[in-house]
Amino acid sequence: MSSLTLNNYIAQVENMKREWGDRAYPIWLLVNPKHPSVRHNIWIPILAEVQDRVYREIHTRVDTTNLYIRNVVSDCRMVPNTLNWWGAEVATEIELFRELILEYKPKLLISFGAFPYEFMRRVYEIKPEKGPKYWCNSFLDNEFGNAIENFDINNTNMVPLLRRVMSGGKFIEDHNCFCENYFHNIGTKIAEKLIENKDSLNIWID
Repeated sequence: MSSLTLNNYIAQVENMKREWGDRAYPIWLLVNPKHPSVRHNIWIPILAEVQDRVYREIHTRVDTTNLYIRNVVSDCRMVPNTLNWWGAEVATEIELFRELILEYKPKLLISFGAFPYEFMRRVYEIKPEKGPKYWCNSFLDNEFGNAIENFDINNTNMVPLLRRVMSGGKFIEDHNCFCENYFHNIGTKIAEKLIENKDSLNIWID
């Protein structure tokens, strides 16, 4: 990357919005600012599966107009790049986010990838602390299963999703199949919990 391209990239990052939507909305998406594309590459196909299941079951859809989306840190340069090192500025971000959670009490905290999920764990002071590189796809997938199994509408539920479900390589057809299955399975499971708790969630299109 040339110095000019790098400077342009840094300028774009610095001008990025920190948050979108309404903090009072029951569903929050937490994103690593280094990977903003997850909102389109991961969330949109999962949401399509959610909407399909919801419509078939209860003949309405989730109103995502005010869906709350937040970069977990204000500057992508804060994202840890070693196994266990977290800077003081990240600790400050964790404290700020903890205050938001206590004030607004969202029902679903949906994160994408390793760093946002470990960030959430530290917000809730879950031990032992893990470096973001600890959370490989299989571990995150297990955590998702646990979150769905123990879902409690009376509390905030941390729901980790993968940041990337397709990797390079020669078995592209298999990877595409995996993507489709992942989106369908995850979307269906999230939809089931929303449907089960439909009367407790103010998220529906009238």
